[in-house]
Amino acid sequence: MKNQDFEQKLTKYAELIVKVGLNIQPGQRLYILAYVLEAAPLVRKVMESAYRNGSKLVSVLWLDEQLEKIRYQSAPPDSFEEFETWMTDGLLQSVERGDAFLQIGGRNPELLKDQDPELIAIANRTIAKHFRPIRDHQGKNSMQWTVVVPPTPGWAVKVFPLDSPKDAEEQLWDAVFKVCRLDEPDPALFWKHQVIHLEKRAKTLTEKQYTEIIFKGPGTNLSIGLPDGHIWEGGSSKTPSDISFVANLPTEEVFTLPHKNKIEGTVTSTKPLSYQGNLIENFNLTFSEGKVVDFSAEKGEETLSNLLETDQNSKSLGEVALVPHQTPISQIGFIFLNTLYDENASNHLALGSGYRDTLKGGLKMSEEEFAQAGGNNSLIHVDFMFGSGEMDVDGVMADGTNEPVMRAGEWAFDL
Repeated sequence: MKNQDFEQKLTKYAELIVKVGLNIQPGQRLYILAYVLEAAPLVRKVMESAYRNGSKLVSVLWLDEQLEKIRYQSAPPDSFEEFETWMTDGLLQSVERGDAFLQIGGRNPELLKDQDPELIAIANRTIAKHFRPIRDHQGKNSMQWTVVVPPTPGWAVKVFPLDSPKDAEEQLWDAVFKVCRLDEPDPALFWKHQVIHLEKRAKTLTEKQYTEIIFKGPGTNLSIGLPDGHIWEGGSSKTPSDISFVANLPTEEVFTLPHKNKIEGTVTSTKPLSYQGNLIENFNLTFSEGKVVDFSAEKGEETLSNLLETDQNSKSLGEVALVPHQTPISQIGFIFLNTLYDENASNHLALGSGYRDTLKGGLKMSEEEFAQAGGNNSLIHVDFMFGSGEMDVDGVMADGTNEPVMRAGEWAFDL
């Protein structure tokens, strides 16, 4: 990619994040949490765009995955429950003030593959506990928040292991620009239409008020009950002050809340799950009465086990999402090894906490009321992919009859 062309597209990417993803308002602050130092060029572009669009202060907290790896290699084994609370205290203050919040990822999907899984599990639980208040605000859409994942060298070489690091990173950037529709004459206008389309799809499904959704495909025979008053979401979300934002860029999904006690059957993954520096591949989960009762994985089984043991509700589900197989991300010809992208190529589920806005009145419910209505409360929310071009999906009506929702991975009804 020629340098000038790259700079132009990176600028368009930043503008898309600020104007469509975050929808920055005049005078609003922006807090950026960047998990990889290699994201610096994009962070700078986002900062420039945010100020051009009226932000009065942009703050950046930098993390470095190599420092994380050094900790596992060198820190005392009894130190992984230690945590610097100033980071989450400051972020929580920012969120409660109404600042927009941008998370920028791009981790090496196998950064920690040779490290002690028990220490990783302890550290992950510790981090999840301290980030719980921020995650709760995200689940309630208390503020505009967006997650984006720009390519990084460590990630790119895992996706394209046969190419040189430079070529691998260029190919991954090309793919990200493509699926974010930055080749469109007006990417913001494209996403405006995409959001409207997803919202129409979600509205149609909400009106159906299915009592359950049934998935059948290779290795999958799964029934997911849906709570009364569930709401399908897709496209944009809104804050309590009615400001629209798009939480994930790109996005191709519509999703809702499973009933945490009404999940039965077996689901088999169709794409690897990159979780906290480790890959979990070719795994399956068996549910009974809403909980995982059995599981296996060809790779990363111990990581999967630790994930499922995060807390008392991490064995149930907080999200069920539908994505047609013929999305640009699905058809791009490779697996991204990153959930933000791969979940938009496939039907997916999320272990852990549910989103309050996917239940009527959920935003005003206490944790106990949300749980009583069928919602799941957990420290985690981890998406995994199980859809394919061979999957059929049925919705069960209130009278017990079934109707097709998807056939061979594609929508079975038009809008």
